[in-house]
Amino acid sequence: MTRIHLSKADVTNIEEEYVLDAMRSGWIAPLGPHVDAFEMEMAERIGVRGALALSSGTAGLHLALLELGARPGRVVVLSSMTFAASANAVAYTGASPVFVDSLIGHGNVDPDLLLSAVDTLIGEGTSVAAVMTVDLFGRCADYGSILDELSARQIPVLEDAAEALGASRAGRNAGSFGAAAVVSFNGNKIMTTSGGGMLLSDDLGLIQRCRYLSTQARQPVPYYEHTEIGYNYRLSNILAALGRGQLTRLDAMISRRRAIRRLYADGLAGLPGVRLLGDNDDRDDAADNCWLTSLVLDPSVVTISAESLIKSMAAADVEARRLWKPMHLQPAFADSRAFTSGASEYLFDNGVTLPSGSALTDSEIASVIAVIHAALGGAS
Repeated sequence: MTRIHLSKADVTNIEEEYVLDAMRSGWIAPLGPHVDAFEMEMAERIGVRGALALSSGTAGLHLALLELGARPGRVVVLSSMTFAASANAVAYTGASPVFVDSLIGHGNVDPDLLLSAVDTLIGEGTSVAAVMTVDLFGRCADYGSILDELSARQIPVLEDAAEALGASRAGRNAGSFGAAAVVSFNGNKIMTTSGGGMLLSDDLGLIQRCRYLSTQARQPVPYYEHTEIGYNYRLSNILAALGRGQLTRLDAMISRRRAIRRLYADGLAGLPGVRLLGDNDDRDDAADNCWLTSLVLDPSVVTISAESLIKSMAAADVEARRLWKPMHLQPAFADSRAFTSGASEYLFDNGVTLPSGSALTDSEIASVIAVIHAALGGAS
């Protein structure tokens, strides 16, 4: 049996043609016409005024946080259930991360707990530079409950939409919420540039400032002069060409991941004590990009642990993994403050992320479902 991967890059001859064009153009060094075009196309796709192509989503978070005022002596409040890059970017600025727990249904940040945390910090005299939301596994956070409340408190929002390109909420695209947003094009994302990301904002001044910092803060003079510290964060022309090719296929790749979500929903529906992450929410998947589909085991019903299920799947050559380990449980952030409810810890203990790549076939998904049934003692 060929190994079934979690989220393998889905690349065709379309992307090859774009990359070949970039190579033949002579623009091999960083920047170039494909970078410029990629930025314009992404800004138009998301519905924002400006975009900045970068070497990673993490770079975008770092630059945006700097421009939003994150620095030593201030805090950034963010979701605890996220990949480490979200919290690491806060640490890069010298600010302190403060973590907030999730809603157990879908794993995104708990809006009530978030606002309570912000009010507690303000009441204590703590300077809150920004709130960073995270659109977990391709589902937008509840911005209707967050944005206006934080605006009234004069706290900017940075949207970490690394996992959510192509998703939407209330008619707005992921990447268009808040003062700025970041999407990721890492190798396992919904679309990829191998490695890369994009900073997005309606604030063209913020984009311009971050563009300057991302190119080593070089002054606009006919020699190399630097009056402040900058970063080597720009995306190459060749990788931007790959991204442009992927962007032409984005809707089809999202459609396929949504179809895979439906296959899992149907195939696992009869298993007691098993639900898909988000399936007990009041929303369906129509607005989510379904980047990764995860199941959650009910330990009061299912005797096998998430870790044991993952081992059973690995033995059958199926890649699966735990949900993100909450940042407030990470040794690197052991001293950080956190407002918790136990929800993200429960999801980490009982959640399993399933193969979800858009190149997977129906028969491969059927094989994954059969392995899960066998491991849980159900009919395959």
